[in-house]
Amino acid sequence: MTTKNVGFTHEDPWRIFRIMAEFVDSFEALSNIGPAVTVFGSARTRPRDPDYKATVALAKLLAKNDMAVVTGGGPGIMEAANKGAAQAKGKSVGLNIELPFEQSGNRYANLPINFHYFFSRKVCLVKYSMAFVYMPGGFGTLDEFFEVLTLVQTHRIPHFPMILFGSKYWKGLLQWMRTTLKTGGYISPDDLKLFKIVDTPEEALKLILAYRRRVGVQEEVPASF
Repeated sequence: MTTKNVGFTHEDPWRIFRIMAEFVDSFEALSNIGPAVTVFGSARTRPRDPDYKATVALAKLLAKNDMAVVTGGGPGIMEAANKGAAQAKGKSVGLNIELPFEQSGNRYANLPINFHYFFSRKVCLVKYSMAFVYMPGGFGTLDEFFEVLTLVQTHRIPHFPMILFGSKYWKGLLQWMRTTLKTGGYISPDDLKLFKIVDTPEEALKLILAYRRRVGVQEEVPASF
């Protein structure tokens, strides 16, 4: 083992305290936001894009229905969601992480929280939300979709609404799931019922409100998560 590697492993025990502090601070800040919806999507989406405008509209609807809007805190779709929530005078939460390119905190989050570790940020993007909306996006959006989908499929968290926005964008993935995953026996047929596809902010809101009425109050994520 090189001297550099030895130094790195010796730092690990101390790194645990930084991780603990990040969880404690973020849990304390988020524990009182009330019912919340996390919106995922591309950091590269521009304000003139229809998806950006649709995200602003959706976030406004959520805020007007007394739901906090949670995002990764960056530009693009995240900015659009925080912007819509802030404009509707709602809770606009941005869980930002510093990246070497494209990510910086947007100015519309009225509850910004900064993270050093990706994994602690990912926990907080899920832990305090009662629904998840996935706008068109890249690897990060797909990562969050499949991670939450796996948590729901394996009953690690309740069957919260998982909403894919934009049938044109998502249809290729859905077709692959049906023809490759389902046909090949890699997933169960009912697994494709764990999420819905919508094309308007109003459709997304309807699904979320129906779930909120059904459960009465926001479900807490089990301690096993």
